[in-house]
Amino acid sequence: MERTHLDFDRYFEVVMGTDEAQAAEMTVEPGRSVGGPDNYHPDSDQWLFVVSGTGVATVDGDEQRIEAGDLLRIEAGERHGIANDGEEPLETVNFYTPPR
Repeated sequence: MERTHLDFDRYFEVVMGTDEAQAAEMTVEPGRSVGGPDNYHPDSDQWLFVVSGTGVATVDGDEQRIEAGDLLRIEAGERHGIANDGEEPLETVNFYTPPR
């Protein structure tokens, strides 16, 4: 067993990984965005779970509102970005399979 504690005290940090998967925490500050049309993972799916906050996920041009409790799967090769349009930090846990 392996255990870690998530602090969400920096923009992006890989917190755990194996040969099959990787986990990372990400914090997007209010008014900020990450990724964009040039951001994609050619061989890895990204599973993004929203812990707190709100925002907009744009995946291959399709915009979706996201909020605490949402789980979003971004398939390998899909171009994507995340924007925080709220007043609080947008905190997410991301799993990459296989690791990116």
